[in-house]
Amino acid sequence: MDLGLKGRTAIVCGASAGIGLGIAESLADEGANVVMFARRRDVLDREADRLGALAVRGDVTNPADLQRVVERAVDAFGGIDVLVNNSGGPPRTTAVELNDTLVEEAVELLLLSVVRLTTLCLPYLAKSGRGRVINVTSSTVREPVDNLALSNIVRPGVIGWAKSLAREVAQQGITVNSIAPGRIDTARIREVYPDGPSEGDLKTIPAGRLGSPREVGDVVCFLASKQAAYVTGTLVAVDGGLIRALP
Repeated sequence: MDLGLKGRTAIVCGASAGIGLGIAESLADEGANVVMFARRRDVLDREADRLGALAVRGDVTNPADLQRVVERAVDAFGGIDVLVNNSGGPPRTTAVELNDTLVEEAVELLLLSVVRLTTLCLPYLAKSGRGRVINVTSSTVREPVDNLALSNIVRPGVIGWAKSLAREVAQQGITVNSIAPGRIDTARIREVYPDGPSEGDLKTIPAGRLGSPREVGDVVCFLASKQAAYVTGTLVAVDGGLIRALP
C-alpha cells in the first residue's frame, strides 16, 4: 500500500535510539524526508547517515533547540508535514517520593516540550494541507503503572491537550493522534528487566513477547499517511494486548 509519504517531511524527536529510531526507520523506508532530533551527537549522526536523514542535535526541553530544528527542517525541505513528539521518560519513582523539582522537570520534558514544538510547527502543518501531529506517550495514560508516578500524572495531560488541539485544527487538514506503547524492547525496558523478561513477565502480555520499535514506527506511518486523513483525536495502543482498560 502506498501511504503517500514519499517526499513528505517529518520531524522525529528522540530519534537516535529506541522507539524514536524505529519511527525514523519506518518513515525513511516510506520515502519521507526525515529530520532526526536528539541529544547525543555521535549516535545521532551515525544513524542519520545510515538512513539518509537530516540530523539536528538538541534537547526537547530547550526552546532555542526546538526553534532551530524547525528552521533546519524548513531550510532543508521547504516545509513540515509530520511532527512526531517523542522523548525519553522521567525518572522511575513512587508518588510519595515526588517533590516540586521532579514534577516540574517531568512537565517540561513530557508536556511543555510537546506544546512548544507543536506550536512552532503548526503554521507549516497548515500549509502542508495534510499536516500530522503524532505523540508517543505510554500505556500509563490508560492504566497507571507502579513506580512510574511521574508518567502516570503528566502523560495524561498530553492526551487531553492533543484531544483539544485535534478539534481546533481539523478544518485545516491537520490530524492529531497519540500512541500508547506497551512493553517495547528498548534500553528503558531493559532497565526493568536487566536479565531479560522472564516467562512469567511475558505471560502478562497476551501476544507473549515484547514489541519492537519498528512496530511502533509502522503505526506512526499509518497515522501520518494519506489514508488516515479521517483519524484524529485518537489514542492507539501498541502493546500486544497488555492493557485491560476500556478505551
